[in-house]
Amino acid sequence: MKPQVKFASNEIQASLAARGENASVVLQVDDSVDLKPEGFMIRKSGESITVTGKDAGGVMYGGLDLAETIRSEGLAGVKDKRQDPYMRMRGIKFNIPLDVRSPSYSDVCDAAQKNIPEMWNMDFWKTYIDTLAKYRYNYISLWSMHPFPSMVKVPEYPDVALDDVKRSRGPFQEYYSGLGVDWTGPEFQEENLETVKKMTIEEKIAFWRQVMAYGKSRNVDFYIVTWNIFDYGIDGKYGINDDPENETTIDYFRQSVKALILTYPDLAGIGITTGENMRTLVDGKKKHMPAEPKEEWMVKTYVAGTLDALAAQPGRKIRFIHRQHMTGADMVLAKMQPLIQHPDVDFIFSFKYAKAHVYSATRQPYHEEFVPTIRGKVKTIWTLRNDDVYLFRWACADFVREFVKNIPYDVSQGYYYGHDGFINGREFTQLDRESPRQLEVQKHWLQWMLWGRLGYNPDYSNDRIIAMLGARYPEVNGAKLFDAWQKASMVYPRVTGFHWGSLDFMWYIEGVRGRNSYTSQQGAELKSGFHDVNTFLNIPPHAYAGVQSIQDFVDGKQTEDLTPLSLADLIDSDVEAAEETLKELGEVKDNELRLTIDDIRVICEMGRYYADKIRGSTYVALARKGKDQADKDKAVSTLTWAADHYKAYVALVTSNHINQIWFNRVGTLNFRDQVEDAMLDIELAKQIEVK
Repeated sequence: MKPQVKFASNEIQASLAARGENASVVLQVDDSVDLKPEGFMIRKSGESITVTGKDAGGVMYGGLDLAETIRSEGLAGVKDKRQDPYMRMRGIKFNIPLDVRSPSYSDVCDAAQKNIPEMWNMDFWKTYIDTLAKYRYNYISLWSMHPFPSMVKVPEYPDVALDDVKRSRGPFQEYYSGLGVDWTGPEFQEENLETVKKMTIEEKIAFWRQVMAYGKSRNVDFYIVTWNIFDYGIDGKYGINDDPENETTIDYFRQSVKALILTYPDLAGIGITTGENMRTLVDGKKKHMPAEPKEEWMVKTYVAGTLDALAAQPGRKIRFIHRQHMTGADMVLAKMQPLIQHPDVDFIFSFKYAKAHVYSATRQPYHEEFVPTIRGKVKTIWTLRNDDVYLFRWACADFVREFVKNIPYDVSQGYYYGHDGFINGREFTQLDRESPRQLEVQKHWLQWMLWGRLGYNPDYSNDRIIAMLGARYPEVNGAKLFDAWQKASMVYPRVTGFHWGSLDFMWYIEGVRGRNSYTSQQGAELKSGFHDVNTFLNIPPHAYAGVQSIQDFVDGKQTEDLTPLSLADLIDSDVEAAEETLKELGEVKDNELRLTIDDIRVICEMGRYYADKIRGSTYVALARKGKDQADKDKAVSTLTWAADHYKAYVALVTSNHINQIWFNRVGTLNFRDQVEDAMLDIELAKQIEVK
């Protein structure tokens, strides 16, 4: 029995045992059946059930679907079914902290440093991969600035390979370059590093071969994606540096790409990002290279290395992902023809679909100029960046479903979902925790499941989700929990859609902050990074959020969009409904359910804070323009209420989570210290001069 099929079989047996029911179940692969790859059919006849798939992945998904139905509804709920996947590729974006010497973009933060050991833990990866398979993801993309020293031996450059796994002993400086360059402080120096696991490079290679093989046994492929050009871990050996004109550097990257593909037979593909650190000297200063020489460098390195590997392994299939960033689609298509035309290469683009915030609006504008340049030529994978939800359990099926359906299907190969400002490893913030701590994909199980499951089938119904909730949490009404969870979760897109900062360092809703350099530019009185009233006045809404800016409202501009005050009322209405429903659920005994309900309450309190913050900011703008005492009084009172809600929010947060967390994109967040920042909004309102 194929391992994918065996995995599904075990889940079916466990579900039958949990329900105390028996059935004759046949799982079969039939490549002649009229289904797409990974598609399945379920046929029920009396007490016999047959699951047929186009391939082993399809049988696995069909079997998992059957197991889920049995666990939630029993055999009586099993019906004949046919399902093909909607999106071909449904993946995870994982910025992987391999080693302090082989960093990802997110490594200078608490989440990365705490998770470096987990990246070399096979139990972690088995649980992670099993979980993703159940959610219907079929690939993991590991993103790294420079993974080669920690993953391959390059015959031409043997001294580059790194033994052991290391991280920094001490605290990092709070801010490093947002471009990932110049990470050279004391924290990165050898004397300040500690070894968290002793491993030779040969053992590391054996480890990742095992991880990738296990992924394949669950229909989960692995990809390695890099940002360029970074040389962390090289320490100047062989004269290698980040100079794109350095011939040794060019050859090193070519040979490293070749070695990566040849070393890992189960590696499904590689990916590149041009432009992050592709700089050259102009008048003695490093400046970004134009698009054409960037792509020419890629041809000499990644393209050449890929073609070298394919020549050495005839018949090897590889997918090559080119992120469309700091370059042009037409330029990429022109320069990448050797790959596009190669019979064993599947060349696809990658595009940042919603910038850094998927939780902003279900419709996005950023791809609208990009799509015509590739339509009919190549397809793309969409990067769905979640730099919004880190801490609290989010779940709104209606939002995800609409979002997925709005993605332009005809040019889509699929998507990967994940963070840049956080590491999706093992959680580290929960005070009431399991031992070992949960994986983030387990803690946030419904959020991650929605983005996988609705990519496979966007018509996956709310009734199925409600039945699943009822089975998982039998002591409460699943429909009521689902309704409260959805309503509360809409706080995120409604607030971020209104208060829009497209990039990750601009805005983090759970922390009410961005990086201080950006926040100061938006008129903030504070230098802490906290977004005060002035930032809420100055930062406009998302283009498709359907909300009027405060300034336009104050100026009396006519629109069909929601006014800021109407948006605040809508947030309050949903939050009030969610809180009333939670009261009906009563006290619960299951710990996961208790923590979930606590998180919903946290989100509700966050929503109340933002509703009053939006109102207060609007009245501040009205009072500043009209010099009216009544508007000033409303500003002071609503911002006072907002501060009270923020205090309540912090109290709820810190009852279950640690108080201080360092995020690499927005700085150190100390929830309790920010209470004082929230209070200063009141003073800004009191300072308004009126007639």
